[in-house]
Amino acid sequence: MTERPRKPAAFRLDDPNVVVTDAAEAAGRRTVMVTPEPEPALPVPFEPAPAPRPRWRWGTLFWSACGGLVLLGLGVSVARLVSDLFSYSSGLGYLGVVLSALAVVALIVVIGREALGLWRLTTVEKLHARAAQTLISDDRTQGRAVVRELIAFERSTPELARARRNLESHLGEIIDGADLIRLAERELMTSLDAQARRLVSGAAKRVSLVTAVSPRAAVDLLFVLFTALSLIRKLARLYGSRPGTLGMIRLFRLVLSHLALTGGMAATDSLIQQLLGHGVAARLSARLGEGVLNGLLTARLGLAAIEVTRPLPFAALPPPALNDLAGELLRPRKEDVQEERPSSG
Repeated sequence: MTERPRKPAAFRLDDPNVVVTDAAEAAGRRTVMVTPEPEPALPVPFEPAPAPRPRWRWGTLFWSACGGLVLLGLGVSVARLVSDLFSYSSGLGYLGVVLSALAVVALIVVIGREALGLWRLTTVEKLHARAAQTLISDDRTQGRAVVRELIAFERSTPELARARRNLESHLGEIIDGADLIRLAERELMTSLDAQARRLVSGAAKRVSLVTAVSPRAAVDLLFVLFTALSLIRKLARLYGSRPGTLGMIRLFRLVLSHLALTGGMAATDSLIQQLLGHGVAARLSARLGEGVLNGLLTARLGLAAIEVTRPLPFAALPPPALNDLAGELLRPRKEDVQEERPSSG
């Protein structure tokens, strides 16, 4: 016979027939079995670790004090110079006052330009980071904010006027954040990327040619360094940054850091080995091969500069590849070939 299900009943916990045990121990007993249920785990409150206190930097204090002393010394020296000029002649004194005022105004302008260049470079870094985050989160509000800031940042680029108008017309539409970033990249970065590619290719060809015919290693080093700095500055201006001296120092450090993180030199070495393995070294002299090597290193530096100075990451557009630039170094341009051919007739 099948056991009938027990009807609901009321009982007291202090009743001796009520036993709190598991099913194995209660088998064969005519008792009321109460199986205790595990208590739900309560959420443990998480207290974030306190932010570390900013440490006092004695180096910063030292250099700030030294800079203040130098400025005070220059000010006292200029004041004494003007006073001595007035002791000789009032005309010389007024001339010294005018020159001092012009120097102060020029210094203020230089400091303002340096500060503006650093601010624009910081803006590019923030736009790049926020755009990369939007591509992951696909947040529509954040995407619109990034695109608006990008449009405002590129106001000083006249050739992007039509692209800015087209992009502004899409801000009111229902577009996901990641798609909006890709649309902004296609509208604003297509022409700039083409110009950047031409700049990098031209710089690499100049370095390759000069280092191939230069008789001195010191001349090669100076020319490569000058070309690299000039290329980084041109790329920064192309994408909207206007770095000054301090901005160029910071930008050069960022480019070198990007090369170290991405393993750019190792990629260049593997490409060179691949080219040499295909028999290029058999057709090139040692000096010309060194020129090609320097050109490839300059091209890799230019590609890293594009990654750093570009306000948007590569998402909708393909990034320029070193293989294409290497191919352009080893073959003449179509324009040069057409010029060398004799005209028919």
